[in-house]
Amino acid sequence: MTRRDGRRADEPRAIELLPGFHRLAEGSCLVRAGGTVVLCTASIDDSVPKFLEGKGVGWLTAEYQMHPRANPQRREARDGRGKAPSGRTQEIQRLVGRALRAAFDLGALGPRTLAVDCDVLEADGGTRTASVTGGFVAVALAVAKLTREGRLDKPIIRDQVAAISVGHVRGGLMLDLAYDEDSGARVDLNLVATRDGAIVEVQGTAEGVAVPRADVDAMIDLGLRGVSLLAERQGAALAQAGVSLESLMMARS
Repeated sequence: MTRRDGRRADEPRAIELLPGFHRLAEGSCLVRAGGTVVLCTASIDDSVPKFLEGKGVGWLTAEYQMHPRANPQRREARDGRGKAPSGRTQEIQRLVGRALRAAFDLGALGPRTLAVDCDVLEADGGTRTASVTGGFVAVALAVAKLTREGRLDKPIIRDQVAAISVGHVRGGLMLDLAYDEDSGARVDLNLVATRDGAIVEVQGTAEGVAVPRADVDAMIDLGLRGVSLLAERQGAALAQAGVSLESLMMARS
């Protein structure tokens, strides 16, 4: 099956993870995945939402935003400027928050909030999955900073997470969909998983005609292979920033 960028059906897009791209944030990562570019930053706030006050535990929250020129034509207004965030925006930032909370022991974070901002600079499919993958690197860098400063007395990363899309397109399965593949897919599935293949979340919908269970299972298997590759890239990006991911990981029971 020929793809416009010459990839095999089971091949992810070339991905670049640039740690520390934003010099002011406690943690940051610029993600380039084909034509999609997302800036992820992680900020540390020494307070928690009211529902967690006095409990001695931390929180992680995420926001997602499309730049007005992330697409070929400029959008009329940014979300939150003169209008409420769209349903799509809210749904994606909740996904990113859930995905990253699965990776960190917030009980051991102490009364702090990790705020993750994912800003889509250019969009060509897979913006939510790129936000999860880059968001993990950004938060890991922020956690490394807390550790270096002696503000954490033990590791709080319990697992490494990444995300990728899989599609049922033109009668076959494709990994890491660009926009034209996504928009014409019979099934577009987003998979969030750990580096060891445990599943955090699956989002998928058939457009029109239902698909057999075997096809969905095959899509998840293909996605897990993609997540494993992304996890390797995350580890390499952190090493580039001088951070050993393994030193930040909690001991496996």
